[in-house]
Amino acid sequence: MKIFLLLGALNGFLAVALGAFGAHGLEGKVSAKGLSQWEKAVNYQMFHTMALFVTGLLMSKIQTGLLTGAGWFFFIGIILFSGSLYIYAPSGIKTFAMITPLGGLSFLVGWILLGYAVMKHF
Repeated sequence: MKIFLLLGALNGFLAVALGAFGAHGLEGKVSAKGLSQWEKAVNYQMFHTMALFVTGLLMSKIQTGLLTGAGWFFFIGIILFSGSLYIYAPSGIKTFAMITPLGGLSFLVGWILLGYAVMKHF
């Protein structure tokens, strides 16, 4: 439980910091498409930061490996999805864009596990 709450706090901080950097530090330095990709990375990181918090809080009520799995898939998704976009947006290196869907898949698995845990235990 504690690890996902801590990861949520860390990722919340990073999402705000990286969002501010994108808005102020990258303006005029990357294309409009690059800024859009950066913003998408920030948004998905923040959405899934909230998912980490929900997962951590639910773990205080439900003892199941499904929630542990969901939390790790959310965290891995943030790294793969948002992380690859943070690198791709300013660099344009296509290899990183090809990693992004793996992060999206990780998010989907996390949501399925979270939903299944809630349906099974409530």
